[in-house]
Formats: sequence, structure tokens, C-alpha cells
Amino acid sequence: MNNNPHFTSLENMYLAAPVNEIYKPTINVSEGEAVIEIAIDSRYHHSAGAVHGSVYFKMLDDAAFFAANSLEDQVFVLTTSFTTYLTRPVSDGQLRSIGKVVNQNRSQFIAESVVYDSHDKEIGRGNGVFVRGKFPLVDALGYGC
Repeated sequence: MNNNPHFTSLENMYLAAPVNEIYKPTINVSEGEAVIEIAIDSRYHHSAGAVHGSVYFKMLDDAAFFAANSLEDQVFVLTTSFTTYLTRPVSDGQLRSIGKVVNQNRSQFIAESVVYDSHDKEIGRGNGVFVRGKFPLVDALGYGC
């Protein structure tokens, strides 16, 4: 955790999301960047025994999203588009995604993210466009706790 109250509140908000009861992630948010980690569980596998693409997407989108929301302290940002590249299958170990904002203007943030396996090999990559929504962060589950 860090000393910035906004970043800490975003981390709490992420961990409070009901979907994260499934994945049990950790998160660290800093200015324009977020790092998320999960331990792979066989429940995340598709029928051929590797991690399903939806888990890659979640890791990539979440890291990019929280990197973008680190630069907005009033409202929840929204993913408007996200492109995902799955580059290597993985079946066990730990996943770590790193998201970084690469561009921003008055109306949107562009963020990129990379997900790595336990051996620090890139297994996926993505980029997305995020916009400011209307939902106040102070009303989001877990924010400010």
C-alpha cells in the first residue's frame, strides 16, 4: 500500500468488487500505473488445461483501468474499448499485470498493459481507451474505506 489516500481508496475499491472474491488479487496503484497479481487456480482453465482468455482480459483491463483512474479522483472511469493480445499459454504459477497511462486529454485516457507469468515472460498485452463516467468515486463500493 502507499500513502496517497486516492490510490489507497482505489485499491480498496478494487478489492471490494464482488468479482474479485473469485480471483483473490493484490493491487498496487501509483500515479498513472497499476500492478495486479493473482495466483493461477485450475478453476481458471479452459478444457485444454490452460488459463482461459477471459482471465488474461481481466488482468489487462483491470491494470489499465486503475492506471487511468489513478489520474481521476472524482468519478469512476469507464472502459470504452480494449484490444487484447494473447501471446503465450500458461497453466500454473502467478500472473502479474502492469498497466500504464500513455496518453490523456480532457476527454479520455489511453492506457497499455502487459501480463507476465511467474518467469517474467510476457503472455499477453492490451491497450484501451477510458473516459470519465458520471458515477462518483465516493459512492463506489469500498472507495474511501
